Amino acid sequence: MNTSVTELPRKTPSNPPSLFDATSTLIRMREVEGIVGMKRSTIYKLMQRTDCGFPLPVKLSNSNARGAPVAWVLSEVQAWARGRIEARDQVAA
Repeated sequence: MNTSVTELPRKTPSNPPSLFDATSTLIRMREVEGIVGMKRSTIYKLMQRTDCGFPLPVKLSNSNARGAPVAWVLSEVQAWARGRIEARDQVAA
């Protein structure tokens, strides 16, 4: 009897383990754009402003050249986005 993989029962844990820790997960620009809903140029402008609190990137290499690879800490980007939502809710109240 031939049994294909699709016919085998799947076991899924009721509480799957977390695959990553948001405080130590680095994300690249494409993911940052998706989370905050802004494009690259706007994100880099926000990083230059000290009053908005946008998270700064983490250098992924020792290079100081323009275009050197960087990433952002996922939890910091999420916290910034939550702050924007809270600011909206405070204005609306």
